[in-house]
Amino acid sequence: MDLLNTLVDKGLRRELPTREEALAVLATSDDELLDVVAAAGKVRRQWFGRRVKLNYLVNLKSGLCPEDCSYCSQRLGSKAEILKYTWLKPDEASKAAAAGVAGGAKRVCLVASGRGPTDRDVDRVSKTIEAIKDRHEDVEVCACLGLLSEGQAERLKSAGADAYNHNLNTSEATYGDITTTHTYADRVDTVQQAQAAGLSACSGLIAGMGESDADLVDVVFSLRELDPDSVPVNFLIPMEGTPLAEEWHLTPQRCLRILAMVRFVCPDAEVRLAGGREVHLRSLQPLALHLVNSIFLGDYLTSEGQAGQTDLDMIADAGFEVEGSGTTTLPGHRVPAAEGGCGSHGGGCAPCGDAPETAAEGAPSGSEASSARTDLVAVRRRGAGTDIAPNA
Repeated sequence: MDLLNTLVDKGLRRELPTREEALAVLATSDDELLDVVAAAGKVRRQWFGRRVKLNYLVNLKSGLCPEDCSYCSQRLGSKAEILKYTWLKPDEASKAAAAGVAGGAKRVCLVASGRGPTDRDVDRVSKTIEAIKDRHEDVEVCACLGLLSEGQAERLKSAGADAYNHNLNTSEATYGDITTTHTYADRVDTVQQAQAAGLSACSGLIAGMGESDADLVDVVFSLRELDPDSVPVNFLIPMEGTPLAEEWHLTPQRCLRILAMVRFVCPDAEVRLAGGREVHLRSLQPLALHLVNSIFLGDYLTSEGQAGQTDLDMIADAGFEVEGSGTTTLPGHRVPAAEGGCGSHGGGCAPCGDAPETAAEGAPSGSEASSARTDLVAVRRRGAGTDIAPNA
């Protein structure tokens, strides 16, 4: 297909596709699906080799949120039967994080329900970050606490946070149909505050909320313009007790097309397969590894993922390797010069612009990856065997 050849060429040059080309990816037929996956896979391998980064969620505070996001089981007025609890203590959160790190997670994501943190909340989370870093010096810590107020991103950075997550979720045109208690602009502002503070920005979307193809392309193009380092792609899990409980629009094939479109539009960003992959991709999850270079290990915030060991087996069986803690995830042009990269998103440096398709810079060898992870403990599921709150 001329379309796919064009998209591969653009992806290898980090050139933005046209809206028409992105829409055409979503409109491809099932007969063309494997060709689409193979094409996007070339772009994925150019920038990330065959590495898969593992991430682990720790739900610091669950439920009782004052916001009305229609997709969320923790929303105002939700009747979903989820666990509700207030802030975990730093040592409790550190113990929870340890389960993910033992399972191979390179990044721990600290999430709390609510509109946004108070200054006291930032103090709590800062102590939690410090507790995790004391135990696991090399682990990345990403905070996801809602809308940020002035100065809070800087305080999180000073406490040792590496990244901040705040998703755009859907297109600006349809955002008011999903949430009314804050705006799309509020979300953009928080991502920009994180970037300005020197945090690695993480911002993505939720597919399957009844949006059109044009809405999906709009939000992904907005993300490309915002330029986060990480782009998580969630697939709606219709939760009982929420307004979107009956929204079942996704098939495994559509999920793969969405992931391919995201990869073509954001070729050198960390594209993360996030919530809902088990529900919607099902047996096609291994194919998605040809499109994404990052996944969550184990459970999500209020829903259960597949067993951590199953994820690790899937990665190995598909011919990929877990990214080691000593490997830089992002291509060199996205890494600040102080951390060993060229520090320019403009590209053109040898390790970035001319990266070989088969092995991204810094990728561990297969033997290194496997030998480092032969005695993994099972990732904790729903708090079984522990007296601390689970991450599900």
